[in-house]
Amino acid sequence: MSSSGNSRNGAHSSNGTHSSNRTQAGGNGHPQRKPLTKAQKAAIRKKKRQKKIILVVVEILVLLLLAVVLFAVVKLSKIEKDTSFDESDLEFNEGLSSESQQIMKGYTTIALFGLDNRSNGNLSKGNSDVIMIASINNDTHEVKLVSVYRDSYLDIGNSTYRKCNSAYANGGPEQAISMLNTNLDLNITDYVTVDFNAVVECVDLLGGVEMTVTDEEAVLMHGYMDEISKLTKKKSEYLPGAGTYTMDGVQACAFARIRYTAGDDYKRTERQRAVLTAMIQKAQKSDLKTINSLIDEVFGDIKTSYSNTDLIALASQIFNYSLGETTGFPFEKNTVTLGSKGSVVVPCDLKSNVIQLHQFLYDDTEYEPTDTVKSNSEKIISDTGFHQGDGY
Repeated sequence: MSSSGNSRNGAHSSNGTHSSNRTQAGGNGHPQRKPLTKAQKAAIRKKKRQKKIILVVVEILVLLLLAVVLFAVVKLSKIEKDTSFDESDLEFNEGLSSESQQIMKGYTTIALFGLDNRSNGNLSKGNSDVIMIASINNDTHEVKLVSVYRDSYLDIGNSTYRKCNSAYANGGPEQAISMLNTNLDLNITDYVTVDFNAVVECVDLLGGVEMTVTDEEAVLMHGYMDEISKLTKKKSEYLPGAGTYTMDGVQACAFARIRYTAGDDYKRTERQRAVLTAMIQKAQKSDLKTINSLIDEVFGDIKTSYSNTDLIALASQIFNYSLGETTGFPFEKNTVTLGSKGSVVVPCDLKSNVIQLHQFLYDDTEYEPTDTVKSNSEKIISDTGFHQGDGY
């Protein structure tokens, strides 16, 4: 009796644990938690709500990102990708110094072609009425443009010397890029080709570009405008004479194609760069609606070696780009008629002009021409009789 009572009133249990402890522990042997206060319960509910909100925000951001990517891919699908373009077919010169190669890696260099094919949408062949080299500084995003005169006497491939604009017609963009690489010691691997129709549509969607013309230019624009209007089915008005005008697409394209004035092709490439510069500057100031319209209308008139991924990467910096200096190549030049090859633009000489080109495009003052450029330079001197110092 007494032992039983002692057991109920505080005797030790068989495992040595005092029985009074059971009155302070839960059924599982762990100490009971104190009930949460209202403030603690509210804090827990607040944390759970915050987590849910964060998850929703993350989901929305992911969906927006996917939507932007999808939008970009859909838009970029309008551009004709050159699936037959094979970089392994491109030619490059050996012997370029490691220093110059390293300097060039700091730039993205792109070949730009405008086709004079008298039709819309055929971007595979045709004489390249416009040949430009764009050099983009990867650090500063400054863009420099060089127009290569279409009648420049260069090796267009297989030691065939003639007007360089025929390279595109003979072998498409691969041969045209190789022509630039081998004559100018460049490492271009990508290109963008546009039809004249793209210029017309782009200028119209931008609301026109401001250009200043002379009386002579205003008159010479007439024939080009007639041809462009016929091809594009767009109407336009002749300019009354000299002055500064907000040109529509037909007028701007005609202005850029004028050749027969003082300065000939040199002046024409200057006009082309002026129109392109005005278009870029106006596009950078445009709203998203205008940009979207530009993409819808113009991208169908573009062909390129770039993939969608490459284009997105370039486009992501579009508003950071600043247009720097523009010029024409060759810097020192002369003209001569070479029988059936016609009147050609002669670099005087090629070697010295290419040295100046690398200084302009890449700020490379240590560049030394490769043996290929030296050999091409000697061949051009032999064919034309023009040396360094014989040009203007």
